[in-house]
Amino acid sequence: MGHTYAEIPEDSLYSGPHLGAALEVGANSAQGKAMARRGGAWAWAATAAALLWWMAAGAGAVWLEIPPSATKCVSEEIQSNVVVIGDYSVLYEHHLNPTVTVKVTSPFGDIVHHKQKVSTGQFSFTTAEAGNYLACFSADGRNKRLVVKLNLDWRVGIATKDWDSVAKKEKLEGVELELVKLETSVQAIHENLLLLRSKEANMRDTSEKTNARATWLSIISLIVCIIVSVLQLWHLQQYFRKKKLI
Repeated sequence: MGHTYAEIPEDSLYSGPHLGAALEVGANSAQGKAMARRGGAWAWAATAAALLWWMAAGAGAVWLEIPPSATKCVSEEIQSNVVVIGDYSVLYEHHLNPTVTVKVTSPFGDIVHHKQKVSTGQFSFTTAEAGNYLACFSADGRNKRLVVKLNLDWRVGIATKDWDSVAKKEKLEGVELELVKLETSVQAIHENLLLLRSKEANMRDTSEKTNARATWLSIISLIVCIIVSVLQLWHLQQYFRKKKLI
């Protein structure tokens, strides 16, 4: 809705109903634009928070089908000093009560969680070192020919936070809570980018060292080939001289 100041007669700028109508229209338009800006800012913050949350949050639920007396494992590469929470539950079928054995190990082989003959449970820990953490599930022998179906909800980092508790504790509502989520997501993404940069640097160093070693190996191989060729010529020359062929 546009302003109508230009349509007001000059002799009624300070008196008459046109000024009030124009001011009312202008105020309504300004208020509408302000509300639109606030609404757009909130929508942008919510959308950005959701996108960054999806990018930064390490969370995923998987279904595993475990054959009798078999073991299936799920691994994930996690940084150090990161909170990890995993919820697992067995799907019941045919009024049976199948159970599994659960073992979660660190990159160095330390056991961080171990349960036997359970149908549901949770493991939670804070990583002490960076690397691949392995969660293995094995069907118990008493399940006989039953294929056990298990649901695993693996959450890492900011995905483990209880935002309802954070909102109550910090007294956050609406956009404030979304901005806190946004800030946390940005920090998580920044840490992931730093980790990727470090890995890329290590891979680049390894590649450069490998290329340098390959170059030196090629040079040495060429030198050896030249030396062998010279020795072969010298040997043939000596042989022909002994035979008085040259």
